[in-house]
Amino acid sequence: MPWPRSVSSLALILCLFLPSAYAAEPACVALLHGLWRTEDSMAKMQEGLVEAGFAVRNIAYDSTGKAIAELAADTVPRAVAACGGAPQIHFVTHSMGGILIRQYLSTHEIERLGRVVMLGPPNQGSEVVDFYDEFPAFEWFAGPAGLELGTGAASVPRALGPVQFDVGVIAGTQSINLILSGVVLPDADDGKVTVDATRVEGMNDHLEMPVTHVFMMRDPEVIDQVVYYLEHGRFRREVN
Repeated sequence: MPWPRSVSSLALILCLFLPSAYAAEPACVALLHGLWRTEDSMAKMQEGLVEAGFAVRNIAYDSTGKAIAELAADTVPRAVAACGGAPQIHFVTHSMGGILIRQYLSTHEIERLGRVVMLGPPNQGSEVVDFYDEFPAFEWFAGPAGLELGTGAASVPRALGPVQFDVGVIAGTQSINLILSGVVLPDADDGKVTVDATRVEGMNDHLEMPVTHVFMMRDPEVIDQVVYYLEHGRFRREVN
């Protein structure tokens, strides 16, 4: 007995459109904020990435509650799980968020991992942590993870080694803290991390921008560069 015309038409429509709909499922971007911040600090970045067509998961975690290894072991798998069955999972991180993904990937793999963009990451540690570490209250303020972001023997970032995944780094060159930038940080910096300290062996691209550490993730031009890197694997530069 032949199928009714309406059923046959529906079957044809499903055959034609379901595969393309599945193929068009967007890549997911997991956002990881930095030390002392919350997921609210990444809200503008989230908006920009959604407008660009990505599915976005803005991940909250207690940045001062645990050491870096513990934070990474808890936070990164939650981010991956939040992305569900997305065909590709990218990460955009600010400050210590970049160290969490480095820490995790130093001992684990992420299936469907795409690209990672790090904003102001202390990949070689920060002299600001070295400076404040001399004050007794800093341990209470920064938490276990904050104490591991210096440049000395206890530095987690300096012990992690080269990256083995696709990373683009954006470094800020402006500061709103003239004391730290003029006295504590030795070279060009964003008020918390020097430009040189954002670099990491194995990175795919590095871009300096006139933004501060505190606000770079909200800057429209930074957001545009993040989108461009996720789409092209490199930052956009003006052609002379």
